[in-house]
Amino acid sequence: MNILCVGAIRMWRFTRNDAVTVWSRDIVKNRLSRYRSIIDLMLPARYFLARNIEVDYSNKEPLSKLWELHKVTRKKFNKQLKNVKEVAPTDHDTFPSKSFLDLKTLIANRILQQCYFCERRCNIDRANRIGYCQVTNTSYISSAFLHTGEEAPLVPSGTIFFSGCNFRCAHCQNHDISCNPKNGSIVSSTQVAAIANDLASQGAKNINYVGGDPTPHLHTILASLKHQQFNITQLWNSNMFLSEEALDLLIDIIDFWLPDLKYFSDRCAERISDVKNYTSIVTRNIKTAYTEGTKEMIIRVLVLPNHLQCCVLPLLDWISENTPEALVNIMAQYRPMWQVLRQPKIFEDITSRVSQEEMQQAYNHAERLGLEFRSVS
Repeated sequence: MNILCVGAIRMWRFTRNDAVTVWSRDIVKNRLSRYRSIIDLMLPARYFLARNIEVDYSNKEPLSKLWELHKVTRKKFNKQLKNVKEVAPTDHDTFPSKSFLDLKTLIANRILQQCYFCERRCNIDRANRIGYCQVTNTSYISSAFLHTGEEAPLVPSGTIFFSGCNFRCAHCQNHDISCNPKNGSIVSSTQVAAIANDLASQGAKNINYVGGDPTPHLHTILASLKHQQFNITQLWNSNMFLSEEALDLLIDIIDFWLPDLKYFSDRCAERISDVKNYTSIVTRNIKTAYTEGTKEMIIRVLVLPNHLQCCVLPLLDWISENTPEALVNIMAQYRPMWQVLRQPKIFEDITSRVSQEEMQQAYNHAERLGLEFRSVS
C-alpha cells in the first residue's frame, strides 16, 4: 500500500462530530481549501516540494551567501508551488542530496551558534550556553498524541509538545514544561520524524508543533522533515515571537499557522508574560505569515478578564484590518494558574475567570467586524 494512503484510510478514526460538520460550512472550505486538499491527498504539503528542489552549496560557505542562495531558490519553490496540481509519488531514493529544505536546516544550525531564533536575540552558542528559553541545542519532547481538543478543522491533530519557551506567562497552563526544558525525553530529528510518521499513520490531519513553544527547536523540526514520509500538513502553533530570520526559514514549509495573539498593550505583555515590544513583533510576524506564506490560519485570542479595552477589542480590530480571511478562535478557556495564584496581589486583574458578559462583548465586536469565529470558537 502506498504510504500516502494510510492516513486517508484512517483519517476519521478519532474525531469529534463538529470536526466533520465544520467542513459543510462554505466559508471554512473556501478559506482552508489547500489544507483540505492536502488532507484529501490532492495537493502536496509544502515541505514535500521544498525537499525535492535541488540546491548546490558548500557547507563551509558564509551565512550571508547561504541566505542569498535561499532567496534565489525561493523563487523556484514559489513557481513550483503555484504550478503543482497533484501529489507526486514518494520515493526517498530520488531525493536530491542537497535540497531547499537541507539549506534551511543548515542556516538554522548556523543561527543556533549565535542564537536569534526569537526576538530576544540572546546571541549565544546554544551548544555551550542556554538563553532565556533555557533550551540547549538538544530538544526535548514532553508528549505527543492525537489531540481531539483543538479547533474543529484540525481534529484529530498530531500534536508534539516541545519543552522550553521564550515567554514566562504568569498564567501558563503548561508551566511544568515551559519552564523546565528537561521535563521530557531527548529527541533527535529522526526521532521527531518517527513520532510524526506514527501520528500520521494513526490518522492525524496535521503535525502540530507546540510547547512550551516550538521556536527554540526550529533546527530539530526542520531537520526532521527530511525523514517524514507522509503528505501531511505542517502546522506551527506558537506565540509567534520569532525573529524575521527564523520566520523566513519557516514561511515556505508551514502549511497552516495557529498563532496566539495575546495582547495589544506592550505594558500588559511585559507584566504578564515578561516580554518587551510584543505587539509590533507578533503582529509583524502574523501579517508576514498571512501575506507571504499561506492565509490558512486560525488566530487564537485568549480573553483575559479585565483586558477587553486594552487588548481583546483592539486585537480583533487589527485582525479585521490586516488578516481578514483568517479564522479567529475567541477563547474563554482562561483560568488563573501558576504565578497568578502564587502572587495574586501582582496579578490582581487576572485572578478570576473571564465573565460571560466579557465574552459576549468580544463575540459581538467580532460579529460587527465580520470576522469568522463561530466555526472555531
